[in-house]
Amino acid sequence: MTAVEEPLQEHFQETIAHDHRIEPRDWMPDGYRKTVIRQVAQHAHSEIIGMQPEGNWITRAPSLRRKAILLAKVQDEAGHGLYLYSAAETLGADREELTEGLISGRQKYSSIFNYPTLTYADVGVIGWLVDGAAICNQVPLCRSSYGPYARAMIRICKEESFHQRQGYELLLTMMRGTQAQRDMVQDATNRFWWPSLMMFGPPDEASPNTARSMAWGIKRHTNDELRQRFVDMTVPQAEKLGVTLPDPALRWNAERGHYDFGPVDWDEFNAVVAGNGPCNAQRIARRRAAHEDGSWVREAAMAHAAKAARTAGED
Repeated sequence: MTAVEEPLQEHFQETIAHDHRIEPRDWMPDGYRKTVIRQVAQHAHSEIIGMQPEGNWITRAPSLRRKAILLAKVQDEAGHGLYLYSAAETLGADREELTEGLISGRQKYSSIFNYPTLTYADVGVIGWLVDGAAICNQVPLCRSSYGPYARAMIRICKEESFHQRQGYELLLTMMRGTQAQRDMVQDATNRFWWPSLMMFGPPDEASPNTARSMAWGIKRHTNDELRQRFVDMTVPQAEKLGVTLPDPALRWNAERGHYDFGPVDWDEFNAVVAGNGPCNAQRIARRRAAHEDGSWVREAAMAHAAKAARTAGED
């Protein structure tokens, strides 16, 4: 570190220590900038890829009301991705490069979106479990040390909370239906429970970025803390819903004041993150095709912007 950077580093550390925000024009260590870009980009990619599993059911939703709800949710997810890409751009990231990183497989997104949505009940379970896990993970990010990220998360979390309630309401409706519908909900719960626990990332001892992100205030809780919070929140909801969570080790521990739960299959998690999940190739192929098919729109928009700039200059 140079003599010029030393007071800047001290100011940066004081800002973090006083729980104030780092803003785009503030000096920051390169490691901080890269860490925030990595986290925000992964979050943005997850929102964009996350449109696919539920979008698969828009044309097959059982009523106009359910179709409108699903359309609105998928539209919200697109908006979340745009907010987050914009936040990454305030750090100097290039959106085109971020997209290329996603479709080339160099950058990651949430492992949960590499699982198929086999029945309409999956739409409700994604709202309940996946968005529920997202809420546990993302609400603390509203206090992230990087200002644009924290502010983007406020609106995102409000909308994710609404999505979670929509999913749970759908499941309550199905559980009041036929036995076939109840079985469908239970099957979807069985398939998405463990992948939902994996959404928080690897266990703390195997997470290479958690300690640094917490020291900088980018994250507020460890992966295991968030996972435990999600389990504690979800078990009573499952009991109210009338479904069984697929974990024979799940039980209340009065001494800890938390639910104990069984071991997560981290070999499966690592395989999915490495690109070997059930739908990894399909998700990326569709995102690549959409990006290529939309190239003419981007070119037209850029040409229009350039023409408008020239016209303004002539005036």
